Amino acid sequence: MEVNKKGILKRIAGPVVTAVNFDAHMYDVVRVGNEQLMGEVIKISGDNVIIQVYEDTSGIRPGEPVENTGLPLAVELGPGLLTSIYDGIQRPLEVLVEKMGNFIERGVSAPGLDHDKKWEFKPLKSVGDEVSGGTIIGEVQETNIVHKILVPPFTTSTKIKEIKSGSYTIDEIVCVLENGTELTMMQKWPVRLPRPVTQKLNPNVPLITGLRILDGLFPVAKGGTAAIPGPFGSGKTVTQQSLAKWSDAEIVVYIGCGERGNEMTEVLTEFPELEDPKTGKPLMERTVLIANTSNMPVAAREASVYTGITIAEYFRDMGYDVSLMADSTSRWAEAMREISSRLEEMPGEEGYPAYLAARLSEFYERAGCVNTLNKDSGSITVIGAVSPPGGDFSEPVTQNTLRIVKCFWALDAKLSQRRHFPAINWLNSYSLYLNSLSSYYDENVSPEWNPLRSWAMEVLQKEAELQEIVQLVGSDALPDAEQVTIEVARMLREIFLQQNAYDAVDTYCDHEKQLALLQAIRQYADLATGAQKAGVMTPQIIALKAKNDLPQIKFIRDYKSELEQVRANMEAEFAKLREAA
Repeated sequence: MEVNKKGILKRIAGPVVTAVNFDAHMYDVVRVGNEQLMGEVIKISGDNVIIQVYEDTSGIRPGEPVENTGLPLAVELGPGLLTSIYDGIQRPLEVLVEKMGNFIERGVSAPGLDHDKKWEFKPLKSVGDEVSGGTIIGEVQETNIVHKILVPPFTTSTKIKEIKSGSYTIDEIVCVLENGTELTMMQKWPVRLPRPVTQKLNPNVPLITGLRILDGLFPVAKGGTAAIPGPFGSGKTVTQQSLAKWSDAEIVVYIGCGERGNEMTEVLTEFPELEDPKTGKPLMERTVLIANTSNMPVAAREASVYTGITIAEYFRDMGYDVSLMADSTSRWAEAMREISSRLEEMPGEEGYPAYLAARLSEFYERAGCVNTLNKDSGSITVIGAVSPPGGDFSEPVTQNTLRIVKCFWALDAKLSQRRHFPAINWLNSYSLYLNSLSSYYDENVSPEWNPLRSWAMEVLQKEAELQEIVQLVGSDALPDAEQVTIEVARMLREIFLQQNAYDAVDTYCDHEKQLALLQAIRQYADLATGAQKAGVMTPQIIALKAKNDLPQIKFIRDYKSELEQVRANMEAEFAKLREAA
């Protein structure tokens, strides 16, 4: 029976069009109209095939042809991904600019990878070796990252018949298996299908971010999920850029999903200039950027998230730790809402589709620390920014995200107005990875780490309770012990939680320095309590000069001798106060 792959347009409603008189399957990619606009089948109702078009549909009309490719939306995976900047459906923006200038025209397609460039392939397997889906057969040096060439998943176990080293394009055959399978350095993968793994593991190693409030109070594990909700101007993008630059993930995938053009421009201009602190080379050498701004077609916005997570899974399968930044999932949800309304589906809360929670879960579930098919371990840490309208955390996207992620970094407009950055509210934020990471901190940082973290959170929570009284009657009306608590909390906020992303030293703070700062603040708190018991007046304790030198330690690279001196000075000053009392 012959399959009819050509149909005609019947109805057009913005990015959602209806075609008739042809055969299609769900999620088939189709070419719409005389201009061959790219679209995807999202619903089949009797003879009507409903398609979401990834490009502007202005000017097309009923009666124009529709052609089915018979293939799902897929991305090209292979050497050349790193340093690339794509749109939501993996068209390289640099190639599009060369073809048509700064304004993208409709119906233009470009392959995701360069099919003419030659790469030096180095085999890691020999003739006669047994391989199966996910096995690494060779490698290519791509930037400073070694790109591992994988046997496509679902390939049955067999032996290598022929494998050769040399310089090849991604389309040339580098390996032939005994069952006749010919392998190139590129594979295609449908974006909506998660790449298979052997086993999901419990995340028990932290993603070290260099941000004190995150590493110290609300850590995320490698392979974990985190959300950064916050209103406009509270610092979501700067926080995500800091995470991209400083986190100890080996590969970064940054998805600008429906963000404003000027913010995305900032990312596109800054990332190529940022220096990778680990190698001294440009950060772009281990980064893939996906740019889908708010004025681009909404259907492509939905696809961009799947494109990004599929690329991340590919690098995870090589055994790398990947961090994926989605900025922002709210814009993705808004795209779903618009498509859903054009499909005339029953709306859920605030007009979002009823399947909003399921789609968000589907996306975040693709994060994880795993054993790959090659028996390596790799991870994807997904950090999604959420932009609730008016900073309202009770809206559906934030609430549904909260139910899924295990790490919640709540940005606060009031903190950003007070110039406290990162503006993460320590009372509203939380991490559910603390128990699984506690043994890591005991073994790799210090047995003091977990008790100090708990103590710091207690002090900050106590301060929040006391602030209501302070605002009514002033801090002088508090009992002496609680006046000291207020002072210690202020030190924690200003010395430990505040961090300058634009200072060469303070932008990154390792665990050792974080521990040293917490120990110094705890030392002051303990000495202050001891001095109070010895009869020293509270104003004298708060006016101690030595502690005023602590904030400067953040900005000193070789801080240890300076910090020791500050701590010794505190001891000496308290000793004098106790003697005088």
